[in-house]
Amino acid sequence: MIKKAAIIYEGSKLIQENHSIKQYTANAPGKFCMLPVNDEFTVVVKEIKGKNKTSEKVRMLAGDVARSLGKNSVEAAVVNIITLQEIFPEVETAALVTAFAEGWDLGQYSFSSYKSEQTGDRTVLKIEGDEQVEKWAEKGRVRAEATAFSRDLMNEIPSKLNPATFPSLLEKEFSGTDVEITVLDKKMLKEKEMNGILTVGRGSIHEPAFVEMTYCGDETKPLVALVGKGVTFDTGGITLKRGKDLSSMRFDMGGAAAVAGAMKLLSASKAKVNTVALIPIVENMPDSTSVIPGDVIRYKNGLHVQVGNTDAEGRLILADALIRAGELQAAYIVDIATLTGAIMNALGTKLAGVFGDEQLSWKMKQIGDGNGDFNWPMPLVDAYESYIESDYADFNNTSAKGEAGSIVAGLFLRRFVPENIRWLHIDMAGRMQSEENGYYAKSATGFGTRLLADFTEQISE
Repeated sequence: MIKKAAIIYEGSKLIQENHSIKQYTANAPGKFCMLPVNDEFTVVVKEIKGKNKTSEKVRMLAGDVARSLGKNSVEAAVVNIITLQEIFPEVETAALVTAFAEGWDLGQYSFSSYKSEQTGDRTVLKIEGDEQVEKWAEKGRVRAEATAFSRDLMNEIPSKLNPATFPSLLEKEFSGTDVEITVLDKKMLKEKEMNGILTVGRGSIHEPAFVEMTYCGDETKPLVALVGKGVTFDTGGITLKRGKDLSSMRFDMGGAAAVAGAMKLLSASKAKVNTVALIPIVENMPDSTSVIPGDVIRYKNGLHVQVGNTDAEGRLILADALIRAGELQAAYIVDIATLTGAIMNALGTKLAGVFGDEQLSWKMKQIGDGNGDFNWPMPLVDAYESYIESDYADFNNTSAKGEAGSIVAGLFLRRFVPENIRWLHIDMAGRMQSEENGYYAKSATGFGTRLLADFTEQISE
């Protein structure tokens, strides 16, 4: 086993003076190359192309290097802060160190609980510098740990993570932290008239649940409510999905995972915020007790919704959570969900869509540009309100039109947002999983963890 690797830059004096290494690196493809020397590797990082050397490029490089070293069973790697500054001179030093440590840990992420053979090892990173450098690196490791937790939740199989087990898993994870958890069971859901959750969860053998997580690092700050869709598996219900492999539908609780990850990050960072996470949890299954297309749900706020499509279930449970956020007198609400396939038609798989308060939407974009959870502001077009009209209820949960699906979903949710509350809706359906690249593994992304936590901190300032 190779014990150690040293990371250097091709533009350094050491490389320039060593002709054989310089010639080798010039002919090697990729962003970096690894030279085995006795029981050590020398990782030579090439010049990063392009004008914009951002924190995201730092994370992506770190993830690639870490994964490559892990696959070669390297135990430890060392890089000097001066080397990182040479590679990324445009990135501020604190952000540079934090991003490198974050990308390094996430690049080695794997979900292999159900593989009989484990592949690769973890390579421990040491960034040489003063005590401040270690402080910045630790911040990156905390951010990576929270995102990895979100990934774990999303990747877990439905028989292990479902409405019956999800709440207890959260209770275990946050035991001993500053996060307080309240779990509402089916009886309490009935008492609180959370009829959307009760209706969607009718067909499952697992009773639905609702989790409230509160963290108050500063009670003087405005309350920020983070709402995450927790559909632990989505068959579509009676409006059954079709396809050879629906395994990715375990990711349909990606919004809940993002919210839980954000709470972990805020708590671990001792953030000066006042926030509550609201997670409606259901499994959407076809059964003799399932909700039937054409049924009507009466919500606590008096609105009646025709269930035109049982596969548009996410908005039905989010509605209850939005009403609850109003009861808690939140100043801001951000809901996040793997809500519509239509958002992928609009933005592809590299961006989430953000709807609602226009000023906050652009703020969210700027935050995502910095932390890697990329998103783009989308419109809520009032003219499309007619698309969800119902002949016998106040409105429908879906549209008969074959257009503007993600906008229509946002318009549906907007009807449940209490007045005078600034609200954003994030549709992350296109960002729930990724191919292996940079600090992303071929699995769930953990999208939204950093986005929600950073937004909550910045809005609280």
